[in-house]
Amino acid sequence: MLDLRQIREKTDEVRDGFARLGVAVDLDAVLALDERVRRLKNESQTIAAEQNKLSKDIARAPSPEAREAAKAVGAALRQKIEGLVAALGVAEGELETKLLELPNLPHPSVPVGKDDGDNKIVREEGVKRSFSFAPVPHWDFGAQAGIIDFDRGVKVSGSRFYLLKGWGARLQRALISLMLDLHTQKHGYTEILPPFMVRRESLVGTGNLPKFGDNLYRDAEEDFWFIPTAEVPVTNMYRDEILDGADLPIKHVAYSACFRREQMAAGRDTRGIKRGHQFDKVELVKFVRPETSLDELTGLLADAEDVLKVLELPYRVVQMCTGDLSFSAMVKFDLELWAPGCNEWLEVSSCSNFGEFQARRAKIRFKDGKGSGKDGGKDKTRFVHTLNGSGLALPRTLIGVLETYQRADGKLDLPVALRPYFGGDEVVG
Repeated sequence: MLDLRQIREKTDEVRDGFARLGVAVDLDAVLALDERVRRLKNESQTIAAEQNKLSKDIARAPSPEAREAAKAVGAALRQKIEGLVAALGVAEGELETKLLELPNLPHPSVPVGKDDGDNKIVREEGVKRSFSFAPVPHWDFGAQAGIIDFDRGVKVSGSRFYLLKGWGARLQRALISLMLDLHTQKHGYTEILPPFMVRRESLVGTGNLPKFGDNLYRDAEEDFWFIPTAEVPVTNMYRDEILDGADLPIKHVAYSACFRREQMAAGRDTRGIKRGHQFDKVELVKFVRPETSLDELTGLLADAEDVLKVLELPYRVVQMCTGDLSFSAMVKFDLELWAPGCNEWLEVSSCSNFGEFQARRAKIRFKDGKGSGKDGGKDKTRFVHTLNGSGLALPRTLIGVLETYQRADGKLDLPVALRPYFGGDEVVG
């Protein structure tokens, strides 16, 4: 959520930010609602002051008649203030709805562009493998090896579902374990195993609701929502809390299954396992000081890259332009690995800095000083900056391993980093 004071006092800057994003925003409607809310508050306070004065006048009334007259005026004031309070509640609700629909503003460092065609390739890492045979896409390799069962996945659950079997299932489990071990043991993250269902307010806090409700799965009876990423429950661990500044940065890593309806991706990547309604992901989440958040994003990106480096998978870093930023991000970098069987780059991580956008929605703040924390202290309370990125996402990391390390005989050479999870085996299949 954007700072209402910023919208009010730096309107031209905010308009310019939305123009850089290429989105049409009715900022005048927001400002008009803000003005109405402030006017109704002032009127309510003025009448409340009149009521207080009238109460004293009633107590000092010189006669019963004067007292009854003052009471009649008081009843009219009560009726008026009740109407103002009701109108204020409606106006505040409309204003909050408008604010929740506004995207985050891009950081000045983000290149201006219309769509993903204007994204900037920052660098490319690793060497693409040379094959003595024609590498096959993962859907052919997996089916021939008997580790991906598309037909039974569809039979059990429908389109865009599949089963991993045998050493294919073990390979995915090994990749998840490798990522968790790397991020906890080398990069200093604390592991979290979160719930895979959350309440509505958690999705509002991260910016998924109300904007993207059509892309989420929901249990309507109890209003539980299946998470689209572990970012949602992990970020909301600290919702409505004031953190001790001495504890920042807080770094969490979490594995979860993720659930998305993929309505916005209809017709894209329909072959294989690149895009599905359910997938696994290891997520990195940081809570940091505003003054260090850009450096923390660099560190987050490096941590995600490290997974690709230890797996020896070639990849590239791409900076999103303004037209391809997510709703909540002010800066975003993608990691894309090279899939030689598909002959394309596949996104396996989006590393984003949200600034205070999510923290405002979820009311996550921090305070320095001896008295910091829930009971407050002498220093000013500020919103944290939140960051997150996949570290990494499955199944595309699995695709990268299958297509990069496949052999002509249908077996798979295991990356060195994964061999300990297979009892030291160098080849599977």
